[in-house]
Amino acid sequence: MGRYHVDTGAFWVFSYWLKTAAMTVTEKEMSQSLLGADYFNGQPVSELISQLLRAEPYPNNRYGAPYSQAQMQASASGASVMGIDSICELAARLLFSTIEWARNIPYFPELPVSEQVALLRLSWSELFILNAAQLALPLHMAPLLAAASFHSSPMSAEREVSFMDEVKAFQDQVDKLKRLQVDSAEYSCLKAIALFSPDACGLTDPAHVESLQEKVQVALREYEILQYPNQPQRFGRLLLRLPALRAVPANLISQLFFMRLVGKTPIETLIRDMQLSGSSISWLFAPRQ
Repeated sequence: MGRYHVDTGAFWVFSYWLKTAAMTVTEKEMSQSLLGADYFNGQPVSELISQLLRAEPYPNNRYGAPYSQAQMQASASGASVMGIDSICELAARLLFSTIEWARNIPYFPELPVSEQVALLRLSWSELFILNAAQLALPLHMAPLLAAASFHSSPMSAEREVSFMDEVKAFQDQVDKLKRLQVDSAEYSCLKAIALFSPDACGLTDPAHVESLQEKVQVALREYEILQYPNQPQRFGRLLLRLPALRAVPANLISQLFFMRLVGKTPIETLIRDMQLSGSSISWLFAPRQ
């Protein structure tokens, strides 16, 4: 049915799917899937969600120190926001932690490396937006980042207006995720659903990748039924956020956050080279001197 099983040109078909196929798990099937399960927020979670949560790079530990340090430095200097360099550094850590996360989630490491690269190159910007919302990246700084971008790469007045509209769309998508109060398990599932896209170019078996995506969707659906029984529409609302993330151009994110780090080198190229080489990214989390 297309990426995320959501064809934006066939909304009613998707709505019907949500009401029928998406809600067919029986209590017996659910109880069997949760046998021996771990717990999250006081509720049992499936083994798949448990593994996804364990793969998370734990933002509070890995990003908290640099983030807090930058905030304290800003406060000490009388500034009200983080510096542009600090935000770009945080964004870089956030981006490359996505690769580490993917390497540790179920199913992904078993795929051929070429297909791992294809999936990451297609989904990295969506994964970045989800991580930015989860970490609460200070996106009120986006206009300042855009201004710095204009300085380093001049645009026509018309293009500047269009670019700022895209910045606002990016901020809006993050705000909508925050308003949904997405929890850690939901973020983990949404990222895995975005990653396992059968639409990625170069896949030898798209149907297999789609089956992996469906497994995560089923796990998320079961989780919503148990964790949020009074919000029957929550599962659908979460899934519907994913197609909206595709409306945010990947080159916008590159220009806002990574131009100062990698210049005009495409992020997709960095991801490809890092994944093909199997390079470690532990250096990103080493204490700063």
